[in-house]
Amino acid sequence: MELIWLVPALPLAGFVVLIFGRRLPGKAAGIIGSLSLGLSAASACLVAWLFASGPSGASAAYSTSLWTWLELGSAAPAIAFSVDALSIVMILVVTIVGFLIHLFSIEHMAGEEGYRRFFAYMNLFVAFMLILVLADNFLLLYLGWEGVGLCSFLLIGFWYKDRANGAAARKAFIVTRVGDVALLLGILLMAANLGSLGIGEASRRAAAAWAPGSGMAVLAAALILCGALGKSAQLPLHTWLPDAMAGPSPVSALIHAATMVTAGVYLVARSNVFFSLAPQVMTAVAVIGAATLLFAGACALAQRDLKRILAYSTMSQIGYMFLALGVAAWTGSIFHLATHALFKSLLFLAAGAVINALGHERDIFAMGGAAKKMPLLFWTFLAGAFGLTALPPVTAGLASKDAIIARLWYVGGDARLLWWAAMAGVFLTSLYTFRMLFLVFAGKSRGAAQAAHSAGAIGAATAIPLIILAALCLVGGLIDFPRFLGGKPFFGSFLGGALPPSPDLGASDGQELLLSLSPLFLTLLGIPIAWLIARRDLAHEAPAVSALPSADPRPASRLLAFVRGGFGFDRLYSFLFVQPITRLAGRGVDPVNLASEGLRGLTMRASRLIRSSQDGRPRRYLAVLAVGAAILLAAALL
Repeated sequence: MELIWLVPALPLAGFVVLIFGRRLPGKAAGIIGSLSLGLSAASACLVAWLFASGPSGASAAYSTSLWTWLELGSAAPAIAFSVDALSIVMILVVTIVGFLIHLFSIEHMAGEEGYRRFFAYMNLFVAFMLILVLADNFLLLYLGWEGVGLCSFLLIGFWYKDRANGAAARKAFIVTRVGDVALLLGILLMAANLGSLGIGEASRRAAAAWAPGSGMAVLAAALILCGALGKSAQLPLHTWLPDAMAGPSPVSALIHAATMVTAGVYLVARSNVFFSLAPQVMTAVAVIGAATLLFAGACALAQRDLKRILAYSTMSQIGYMFLALGVAAWTGSIFHLATHALFKSLLFLAAGAVINALGHERDIFAMGGAAKKMPLLFWTFLAGAFGLTALPPVTAGLASKDAIIARLWYVGGDARLLWWAAMAGVFLTSLYTFRMLFLVFAGKSRGAAQAAHSAGAIGAATAIPLIILAALCLVGGLIDFPRFLGGKPFFGSFLGGALPPSPDLGASDGQELLLSLSPLFLTLLGIPIAWLIARRDLAHEAPAVSALPSADPRPASRLLAFVRGGFGFDRLYSFLFVQPITRLAGRGVDPVNLASEGLRGLTMRASRLIRSSQDGRPRRYLAVLAVGAAILLAAALL
């Protein structure tokens, strides 16, 4: 396991070479960036093989310390990496999917200004994500956490000359910062009360010192949850994610599939001991996940921007992961994280290729007929859609999503309400996915699609990642196929070495089959309804020429406009937070400076008050001491 440091070090080295290599010719930057990720992926595979073939198998846990970082009393956090089954899964997802996205970007970003800068930022993004998932202590984890946030800001605002892109980057940075501050407070709380920043050690001390449901356990879990909600774009800290589509499509694929939004899911799973000690917070995790998957599914169905549909889809699928975490289906949540990385990266990359072929048009009403002109993109996009909607026989999303939904039914009680929410989410997923598919690829060419060039120009760097991801999407469910269908749950067994196992609820094969057929029925029912919705949309909404079709000038029903606008969350937050600050700034008032000046004035007044009591009169001192002692004695007696 001594080789584990190579996994984050290689993309970090790629970043250093790229950021200082100003004289690199042509596509050399893309080759260097992709090669560093390829070597990192190979290192991750080697580490995974050594880990699995070790004497303890998946139940093992290794830690390697490079050097001591800080001396904080009894806590001495180090630059140290930890390897267990959970971190193995995460580094494989991050490096392999990240490498395919980098490979796709070589051709996709060719000719763009800042080509070298793009790959430098992408390498740094992956390096920080790997530090996050391998960190042995919460302080190093927080370094990776903040690094991921910084890189998302740089990449979302990559085309910074457009003011809208800069605004989207700032929004992502500021909104996620709310959760980041909460997470930092949670880490400080654990350091103060448990005397350790090591993830494993802090978890063991918490289990020994805090009773289930105690105030300290609830507070620590709630602060960790707030951090996870920001990074994973769950209600109410979700508003940054749809606007993050301002970045290039490979950036969207990386954020939504392998990094950033999956960080919150990983954090909650890694902190499972703290959440197990706070059942109230566990309930909140499940409820927030259910609310987000329904909210985002409804928003996706109302969009006409191809990338925004996929962005809301990500929020919805992350909602399923949080729903699983909330009912202690730890391995099911991480399994869905892994399969989601496959089909969502594929969908974003294929969508990006379609958008490029249509002259950067993102309005699905200005597309159509792409299946004939772009057969490769159609078939790969269809494979991703099958994975997203969990269609049989062995697509990536089938086993992972169905396992989560079935778990909700088996738990019973109030979890049955969550089961209904998850089933409604299945139906919404089918509607918005196939509506998108029909409008983009079926029918006659419309708008920009009429002048689109043939996809025969797609090169190997674009085609190979799409084909590999499509193949993985179609057979990905085999790694944890249900027993009642003759499969072997390899993935769940492997993760069981690092995460608490889900209790066996005693379901029969017949019950499992019935519960698997229920979401399949809703998915199949959604396909013809999605076709009818697509036809209705074409009949009532003409194609827009705007590159950002979310700002549709044509009249629409108030309900549709309300849902398309994200149920008014942006307006609400603008009214509550943005406008008051901008009004103060417009009047020459700096709110931050005003707060600091107020604190300074309060401190000065308090110091004058204390100073006035020090007048050099011993009799007054003795009188105050006697009165204080009498008060304390009376309080003790009472």
